[in-house]
Amino acid sequence: MSKIANPFGRFIPAMITPFDENLELDLKRAQELALRLIEGGADAILLSGTTGESPTVFYPQKIELFHAVMEAVQGKVPVIANVGDNCTADSMDFAIEAAKIGVDGLMCVVPYYNKPPQEGLYWHFKFIAEAVELPVILYNIPGRCVINMDAETTLRLAHDVDNIVAIKEASGKLDQIAKIAAEAPEGFCVYSGDDEITFPLMALGGWGVISTIGNLAPTRMKEIVEAMAAGDQTKALAAHLALQPLMRELFVTANPIMLKEAMRLIGFDCGGVRLPLIDATAKQREGLAEVMRGVGVLKDGADKTLNESLIGDYL
Repeated sequence: MSKIANPFGRFIPAMITPFDENLELDLKRAQELALRLIEGGADAILLSGTTGESPTVFYPQKIELFHAVMEAVQGKVPVIANVGDNCTADSMDFAIEAAKIGVDGLMCVVPYYNKPPQEGLYWHFKFIAEAVELPVILYNIPGRCVINMDAETTLRLAHDVDNIVAIKEASGKLDQIAKIAAEAPEGFCVYSGDDEITFPLMALGGWGVISTIGNLAPTRMKEIVEAMAAGDQTKALAAHLALQPLMRELFVTANPIMLKEAMRLIGFDCGGVRLPLIDATAKQREGLAEVMRGVGVLKDGADKTLNESLIGDYL
């Protein structure tokens, strides 16, 4: 059987999970955000990834989130659910549950904390993918999972498992990314898992990005991806350099602390973050607002009242 096609497009925002003032799910805001992302050019939407605070959103809450976003999206774009955990059996069960409610695809992260060898990674992903019929995206992020899934393991999965259709690569290892892009079977896509390396990754044969900044500035990030896909590296580089300071600023502390603050500053409040993450400090907020103005995401004066109010809480 041949590999199933990747239906997700090139620009996939990894959506924030909005919370209310009590840090409970704000499903109405989640629906509004999903529609905002579609209007901004999202080809698909990823739910409950790193940016969606997956470690502190429990399985039943994730199912509520999936249902709410699917109801809002109404099939306009595919909805991808992150179902990966560091227990293979739990991940398989949750993948089956998510598939039953009608999501369009799944993402599975490299198991964290238990540090499996490469052979363990292979069987972990193979068992999860073969438990469902949906297309599956692998997610390699050594900075959060301790270990790196090497190119050979990724390529083995890409060749052996028909419904493993892509990888979100956040290793930062461009030689590894280039090898995967060059040796993967036709139709297997390599996504950047880090907005800042989208430009070089696509230059090396990568397909697109699963994006953090795409929540905040979707049209700007989409511009980079589309220009690279069209072969216009000059335009893509200019757009990349214009947005790069903000890409970097969003990661001065653990994601999505700064992203949620940035959304608040533009007037699209998605609430705070759940412990053990904490909200941005007054100094971080001030620096963020300055960078946002510098790249044109926040207009002069637009955040004045809001920013003064927020900073006042921390003085």
